[in-house]
Amino acid sequence: MKKKVLVTGGAGFLGSHLCERLLNDGHEVLCMDNYFTGGKQNIAHLLSNPYFELIRHDVTMPYFVEVDEIYNLACPASPIHYQYNPIKTIKTSVMGAINMLGLAKRIRAKILQASTSEVYGDPTIHPQTESYWGHVNPIGPRSCYDEGKRCAESLFVNYHAQNNIRIKIMRIFNTYGPRMHPNDGRVVSNFIVQALKGEDITVYGNGRQTRSFCYVDDLITGMILLMNTDDSIKGPINVGNPSEFTILQLAQQVIDLTGSKSKIVYEALPTDDPMQRQPDITLAKEILNWEPKVKLEEGLKKTIEYFKNTIS
Repeated sequence: MKKKVLVTGGAGFLGSHLCERLLNDGHEVLCMDNYFTGGKQNIAHLLSNPYFELIRHDVTMPYFVEVDEIYNLACPASPIHYQYNPIKTIKTSVMGAINMLGLAKRIRAKILQASTSEVYGDPTIHPQTESYWGHVNPIGPRSCYDEGKRCAESLFVNYHAQNNIRIKIMRIFNTYGPRMHPNDGRVVSNFIVQALKGEDITVYGNGRQTRSFCYVDDLITGMILLMNTDDSIKGPINVGNPSEFTILQLAQQVIDLTGSKSKIVYEALPTDDPMQRQPDITLAKEILNWEPKVKLEEGLKKTIEYFKNTIS
């Protein structure tokens, strides 16, 4: 059945891939973005599709439209971008959630919140399960994002409890792939860009901190599967790749795959940077029948190819 779907943050890294997948699945897509971190180049190839509509709008302001489903992805997601204007980041998470939930209430649409593994902060349990409440510094430099996303989750569950809104909450772990912003400060894009330019690869701390990297196609599959569950499934559900790598392992793999002469250099670890990040995806396996398929090496090759064509 053809659905009309609103994607906020639709011109961003994840949003553009989601818009593309939804169109390929036969739906009508309204892509909303204010281009704070997203860009028209990410969705330029979709503009000729008669079922794709681009809306320049800031999610912190109310918006009215008739749709069947809303994917709320709007929010800068890398530390460089979300710390650039922390008040704007909090407003995007909180006011954006209020406005989109208000819209969902008005038109009786199903709505999915793109939450984040950052709600777990610097975790004291490993791997992180959805029942874990997190270990977050509410006044640190990352709090504008962490606490904004935590508040958004609270808004979602309370709008459901009070107004019976059909909600889905997905906690996204580190995701990478084509259309990542080259200057977003995230470790995968940082390493690839530095390696392709022959620059030193910057590792923060001793490089023994771990991350789990999910390829974007796998992530989008999980997101759509969650949206398509029946109304009894609300989440939160972790979606990410449970394969854990140290930052040093990632740096070495990028050097190997690019054939770069780059050397690894070490700098001080940023404040509140988590030492471990790995999703427990038991719920995603049981409820969504989902687990990631793309191995890190395969995904890195596709991402490197994208950046070769972008930064040259």
